[in-house]
Amino acid sequence: MNTTNLRDLYQQVILEHYKKPKHRGQTNPIDRYQKGHNPSCGDTIELTLQLDASGERVADIKFEGEGCAIAMASVDLMAGALVGKTIDEALGLVTVFQGMMKGETEFPTEHRKLNVMKGVAQFPVRIKCANLGWHTLKAALQMTGEAKLADFVSNENG
Repeated sequence: MNTTNLRDLYQQVILEHYKKPKHRGQTNPIDRYQKGHNPSCGDTIELTLQLDASGERVADIKFEGEGCAIAMASVDLMAGALVGKTIDEALGLVTVFQGMMKGETEFPTEHRKLNVMKGVAQFPVRIKCANLGWHTLKAALQMTGEAKLADFVSNENG
């Protein structure tokens, strides 16, 4: 597949996840909650996670929010990849995604759908859009207590 066709396919997948997200809403129950905000462009998300009975695996993940196609598609793709993962595995995927945004790595075969976001790395101003959900996820997974509704994490420095 040539570069133009690949770019068109990536854009199509991003638009599909933006227009028809599969993971929009809130989990029930909510075991982890985190708000994320990108002050550069105004993108915001509220991420909810439901953990399994052991508290070690992501049973469900959903989001609400408003933002550009890249931010919303990225968080929807992320949510689809995380169901069933342990907290450590999910944090590992955050690291891979952030490395991909720096042009250092890409996802292995079992998560290759996430590689559609790889093209965003060519546009430095859009990297924060793609990283918003991942940055918010990392904060949610690392929290030790309940988040207050007013708390949010900013990806301005991330």
